[in-house]
Amino acid sequence: MKLHQSNIAGLNMFTAYGEGYVAVNNEKHGKNLILLPESIIHEWSTATPESLSEADMQKLLTLGTEIILLGTGKRLRFPPGALLRPFAPAGIGLEVMDLQAACRTYNILAAEGRKVAAALLFD
Repeated sequence: MKLHQSNIAGLNMFTAYGEGYVAVNNEKHGKNLILLPESIIHEWSTATPESLSEADMQKLLTLGTEIILLGTGKRLRFPPGALLRPFAPAGIGLEVMDLQAACRTYNILAAEGRKVAAALLFD
């Protein structure tokens, strides 16, 4: 029995991921990107998880989302606390996870109609 209707037509969704890439609507990407249900921001940063800057994080604050999933490559790596602090006062949830978990979580939240973004950093 189906409990709810899933309406993902027209949304950007992750369709695959693997070593060094993600696929969005079956198109492969291998560089840092931000995925929103209606758009893709290519190469939003050239940073690695260890070199994220305040400017990189400021870009995330301007997306107009309620939650941001920060995918930190093959493994979970937390940025310095000072970079994470501005999100709570702005009313934006920021979740840090490995890249694959960020892709899976994004798909669930986007399918629910949430204002979500996945900001991915590749190793």
